[in-house]
Amino acid sequence: MSFESVNKSGRHQPVTVLVVGAGARGEIYSRYALAHPELMRVVAVSEPREAYRQQFVAQHNIAAANVFHDWREAAATEKLADAVLICTQDNLHKEPALAFAERGYHMLLEKPLSPDSRECEAIVAAVERTGVIFSVGHVLRYTRYTQKLKQLLRDNVIGDVISMQHLEPVGYWHQAHSFVRGNWRNDNLSASMLLQKSCHDIDWIRYIMDTPCEQVSSFGGLRHFRAENQPSGAAERCLDCAVEATCPYSAKKIYLGEQHKSTPGFLRVLTPEVSQQTLTAALRDGPYGRCVYRCDNNVVDHQVVSIQFAGGKTASFTMTAFTRHEDRKTQLFGSHGQLEGDGRYIRITSFVDDSETVYDVEDVADTDPALNSAMGGHGGGDYYLMAHFIDAVSSNDASQILSGPKETLESHLMVFAAERARREGVVVSVHD
Repeated sequence: MSFESVNKSGRHQPVTVLVVGAGARGEIYSRYALAHPELMRVVAVSEPREAYRQQFVAQHNIAAANVFHDWREAAATEKLADAVLICTQDNLHKEPALAFAERGYHMLLEKPLSPDSRECEAIVAAVERTGVIFSVGHVLRYTRYTQKLKQLLRDNVIGDVISMQHLEPVGYWHQAHSFVRGNWRNDNLSASMLLQKSCHDIDWIRYIMDTPCEQVSSFGGLRHFRAENQPSGAAERCLDCAVEATCPYSAKKIYLGEQHKSTPGFLRVLTPEVSQQTLTAALRDGPYGRCVYRCDNNVVDHQVVSIQFAGGKTASFTMTAFTRHEDRKTQLFGSHGQLEGDGRYIRITSFVDDSETVYDVEDVADTDPALNSAMGGHGGGDYYLMAHFIDAVSSNDASQILSGPKETLESHLMVFAAERARREGVVVSVHD
């Protein structure tokens, strides 16, 4: 399938979609319907927060009869749509996933499947039993960069892949936003950092290595964002802080002013109606205005994972908060060459003649304006994830899904094993 064209089935009616959770991810994925109304139409929504719900209803012109406060209300009605997007918080995935699978909805479930391995297994069992088309929001698989890299490996440009080094540079202000102040700050409320942020990467590593994982080890912890590291004279909130101007994690720097770091999607997490006034009010009263050293966060701010695959292949993965907010970086080491990639450029060094070849994946332009909007996130992966899912549903062809149930479950089990290895200081076999 071409990544520049979708929906070749000849179906004349757009795929209809129910969105469960109209927050950041639900709103972004649903923009595919605005870009391609001939392919996808959002006809129903379930969202408990009134302001976000009303905004979403207006955006997609949803009939009042199809607007719900609770997903259970939507699941209890006659089938409303061809497919459902489940974009609730991590620990609220299992019940709606099981319910909508039983109702025969094709499903895109935001990653991770669940913070609990048994719930992950239950979700996969349900979608396999009911036979619905099932996709998980592992957007990194779908980027043009990833597909070019996979093609080069299939072409054997570096020979047999022996090992990998992969870096996820979370970014200092992104860590502060999502994993210190935000919804994913505490594993008692959501999940471990490795699952919620880096299941993308563990899944991507499994996809690139294309070999089952056998065992993992891991180290890491919460090193910096702790009360004992709060600067002298700092306040509970950035708006009241005398030393805020010298703090890299200042909420005023991240969210306010012309030089703010955040994207529109991040700002919308603070308030559905984004303005200087509403953002300031959110920082005054809400969680995103707190000092990063005085939050109730407990997830790690750095972690390394070592992975052994079948046949003796290995990979090492590093996740760290203490970087610029930038693309992942990967090195692949093969029997006949080396590959280096950064999300846009892929550099191949041949051991045969020491030549270097560089590929720029953005050389191939995609004219769809949706890729220049919020749907361009994750290197275009958000857009291509939706393109493949909608095409799969439209053509009833699950082969369009790159992140289906079996491999998704395997990569989740890798994450659970790695987190157990970190906490217990042991090497863990993935399938024990």
